[in-house]
Amino acid sequence: MFIEFTVSEGFVVKLRLRERESIQEAVRRFRKLVEHSGIKKEMRRREFYEKPSDKRRRARRRAERRARMARMPLTASIRPGR
Repeated sequence: MFIEFTVSEGFVVKLRLRERESIQEAVRRFRKLVEHSGIKKEMRRREFYEKPSDKRRRARRRAERRARMARMPLTASIRPGR
């Protein structure tokens, strides 16, 4: 048996049922595949409409955080006693 789950924009999860594999085990494997592929995250993101200005704001904040983390010295977080 072969199960294929496709979501628009290229998300494809394929699951081939193994010999003597119970349905519960196959469903557990399928859930893990879906979670690791990012489908759940994408579905949560698309659950509600997000205004373009909010998307830009979120992207800008994410970029600012990345830049701030890149500027931070690595030794500052490892120093004991602080």
